Amino acid sequence: MSRTSLVLAAAGGSAALLVAAFAFQYLGGLAPCELCLWQRWPHAAAVAIGAAALARPGALLPLLGGGAALATGGIGLYHTGVERGWWEGPAACAGGGDLARVSVEELTAQIMAAPLVRCDEVAWQFLGLSMASWNALAALALAALWLAAARHSRGA
Repeated sequence: MSRTSLVLAAAGGSAALLVAAFAFQYLGGLAPCELCLWQRWPHAAAVAIGAAALARPGALLPLLGGGAALATGGIGLYHTGVERGWWEGPAACAGGGDLARVSVEELTAQIMAAPLVRCDEVAWQFLGLSMASWNALAALALAALWLAAARHSRGA
């Protein structure tokens, strides 16, 4: 594959994953949690980097695209660990706290400010893997495409 084909495949993969995420949200009714939203940003960056890489030769932009793919993959792996209870997620992702020390007013404020979707609950899964896990696997494949594009940029 040529550098251009690899960049198109990698950036197009991120675009497809973003479209799928929005489809799950707006057509499927699955509201995203905080970590789900975090995973979207590197994909958006990868799409923008892909557009720039198509206009400019060299290895730098494909390497940046690979970094974006690895970033969303890392967030996906972290999110998978939160879902499986391997570690705690960010405070924005789950309720909690010591309710015995909270006034009724503070508790009401916490309930009203609490996220609607928890990061530690799997909203959808396929073949035993959550969307976060699938995103991580797809992102690793996209990172490989970006790195192949960078190698083609160097004439390797």
